[in-house]
Amino acid sequence: MNKKYILFDLDGTLTDTAEGITKSVQYALEAQGIKEENLDNLTCYIGPPLDESFQKFHGMTKEQAWEAVEKYRERYKDTGIYETSVIEGMIFVLETLKAAGKTLALATCKPEPFALKILEHFNLSKYFTVACGSNLDGTRKYKNEIIEEVFARLNRLEGNGELTEAVLDEMKADSIMVGDRKDDIYGAHNADIEAVGVRFGYAADGELEEAGADYIVNTVFELTALLLMDDDSVLCD
Repeated sequence: MNKKYILFDLDGTLTDTAEGITKSVQYALEAQGIKEENLDNLTCYIGPPLDESFQKFHGMTKEQAWEAVEKYRERYKDTGIYETSVIEGMIFVLETLKAAGKTLALATCKPEPFALKILEHFNLSKYFTVACGSNLDGTRKYKNEIIEEVFARLNRLEGNGELTEAVLDEMKADSIMVGDRKDDIYGAHNADIEAVGVRFGYAADGELEEAGADYIVNTVFELTALLLMDDDSVLCD
């Protein structure tokens, strides 16, 4: 273990955003005549790109899905974004890792303007060297694309010059992604970095194992221990 660069997902990993996301999805569905009273049925929307989720879970066309995304943002940008809390113990994790000299980065599929607003609101910005999310126009929406952008930004900030394949490979070998959903695990592996799955997020039973997480932890304290230890032979179950 003992990686230098630690990339964090946002929803379900750093923050509990279920209320804001599910209520905003509910609002978007209602605009299309779909009633869903049970918010627990909408937690599947937390993590993956929204447009694809509207198509997958409610059978929308691409056009309908983007209309739903716009309705979702209509509520989320002013209300849902604040129906959020920092996961208990996560401040300890971030402070401990920063004190140990780790470089922390945010890599989320949430649109970057929303992600930055959340970090600022909860005073989390100070922990992250780079914070990268998706674009509002639907580009750079997959986790591996976001991870690649994180490395490009880190390289520029560190003044390493051109981001050559050799430099990128070295950075990736010294990096790990922390997330709670299969998209975090798949995205990390597609970007050629390791991934640790956290059980305190929104993953369904067996989801992290099926996705092939390199490590799995149950609590924020196990996560801290894992990311700071030199022996990577434990805490993978």
